[in-house]
Order: sequence, then structure tokens, then C-alpha cells
Amino acid sequence: MVAVVTGASGFLGSVLVSQLLDAGRSVRGVDLAPRPDGLDIDWVRADVGDREALRRAFAGADTVFHLAALISVTGDPGGRVWATNVDGAATSAAAAIDAGVGRFVHCSSVHAFDLEAVDHIDEASPRAVAPHLPVYDRSKAAGERAVQAAVERGLDAVIVNPTGVIGPFDFERSRMSRVFLALMRRRLPALVHGGFDWVDVRDVARSLLAAEERGTSGEGYLLPGKHASLGELADCVAEVSGTPAPPITVPIWLAKAGSPFATFMSRTTGSPLWSTSESLHALEFSPPVSGRKASAELGHVARPLRETIVDIHSESIRQGLLGKAL
Repeated sequence: MVAVVTGASGFLGSVLVSQLLDAGRSVRGVDLAPRPDGLDIDWVRADVGDREALRRAFAGADTVFHLAALISVTGDPGGRVWATNVDGAATSAAAAIDAGVGRFVHCSSVHAFDLEAVDHIDEASPRAVAPHLPVYDRSKAAGERAVQAAVERGLDAVIVNPTGVIGPFDFERSRMSRVFLALMRRRLPALVHGGFDWVDVRDVARSLLAAEERGTSGEGYLLPGKHASLGELADCVAEVSGTPAPPITVPIWLAKAGSPFATFMSRTTGSPLWSTSESLHALEFSPPVSGRKASAELGHVARPLRETIVDIHSESIRQGLLGKAL
């Protein structure tokens, strides 16, 4: 069986590829920047906006795992977030129909839901459509609608919605990976009140494979882990690494006052450590997330958060990252 993974060079993509190979699958990775890491897979350089290139990349595939996405906590000034997360999802789904793909597993996000609107999230909760919501959230909701439209045209597709994905093997230096590195190197002077639901990347990848096998076409599945505040994360990192947690925790209202400057600095420097208005939105609005449906139908299980942090610390040492600049 041939599996195609878009966004295969990314954090979740690389972990999913490894799990597919461990299962004896033939894998084709599709990405703008293939990662030469010695994995025994076929690489195809393609843009998710190029339907013909994707059709060729998907030819002969039993399953396409569509993971390619652009995460942003600084808006979408160039339009790339919307183009990737919405137009790219629509084009990928259309190319899968063109290529006769048997199953299409679309990786969305908990951010596709309106996190402000409810006191808990399940698959029936309202999606992020209000204009004042972060553009990333709205783009993930619109990407889901594009995939559902393809289902109506005959695509056998399943959607999964992980929460905040963390874990070892983060070769691309995601925002949270760099936050963990800053904590372990004592380079984060303060925290912000608030928290989120965090799930291990390896558990998400396993549930993507389960969605391929057991997910119901046209259905979505939330993949939560455990909710923790930034302070709780920092305390766990301190326990594991021996590095003291930041002594100051700033209330969200005060962080909001500085968010315009933080957004400017984040865009200018590329540093993920600034508290932008969109990252603060995620920390402020983080209702409990139900994993009941994914647990019952996919067997989704999230490992303890401390185990994930232990592995992040161990992998950071192994890669020699704790002695390098962020």
C-alpha cells in the first residue's frame, strides 16, 4: 500500500512517515522543501496549490495524508496562510479525486473551532468563522469546509483535529519547541497566565493511521491530550531538566497591552517567544476538549504530559540543541 504525506518534511509529517515505514508501508513525501534525512521514501517537490503536480504525486496512492499547513500567530499579511490552509486543502482534495485516491486523511486543528463561543469543545461545536477571530483559526475552519465539499463530490475523506502538538523530533523548530528550549536554557524571563491542551506528536500520528483504517468518511475526530497552563509546563520542565522556571507570570490583560509591539517584533525577528495577540487568544480561550469520539472509534490515547517533556529534554540533549542559540 502506497501512502502519500503532504508536508512530510514538517514536525508531524516526519513522525508520521517514520510510523508508516515502521508498519512496512511504501511512502511518498510531498513538500516544497524535501528533507534529506536518509528515510527510505520517494520525495516529490510540489506546491499544494498546483493541482496537476499533486495529481501526479498522488498517482497510485491508496491513501493521502494531507498535513501541509502554515501555522501563524502573527496574522496573514502576505496571504500565504489562507492560500496554504484553504486553497491548498481544496486543491489537494481535488487532486486526490483526480488521481482516484482511496482515502484522504485531512489534518485540521482544534483551532478550526470557535474557542470563544463554548465552555467545552466536541465535534459538534461551532467552527471559527467570526471575522474577529485569528486568521489561522478561520483558515483551518475554511480548509475543513473545502474538504467536506470534496466529500460531497465523492472523496472518501476523514478529518482529524489535534490540539497543541508537542514532542521530540521537532526538526523544524516549531514555536513550542523553541519555547521548551528557552525554558531549558533559562532564557525565558517571564510566563503569561493561561494554558492550552497539549498532545504528543507520536499519539497524533498513531491516530492519523487509525483514522485511515477506521475513521468514518465525512466525519471529524478531535485528538486531545492534557490541558496545562504555561506555568505547569514550566514547572515540569524545571523538574525534568533541573533549570528553574521563570519567576514572573504576567496576567493576560497586561500582555495584551503590549501585543501590538510583540506582533511587530515577532514578524521582524522571527522569534516565537513574543506574546502576540493571536498566541494570547489561544492561551485565554482554551475550553476542555472532548476526545470521547476519537477514543471510541480510533482508539486515540494520549500519553502523560510529563513523559512527553522527558523525551523533549532527552532529544534536545541528543541533538546538542541546549548549547546552541535559538
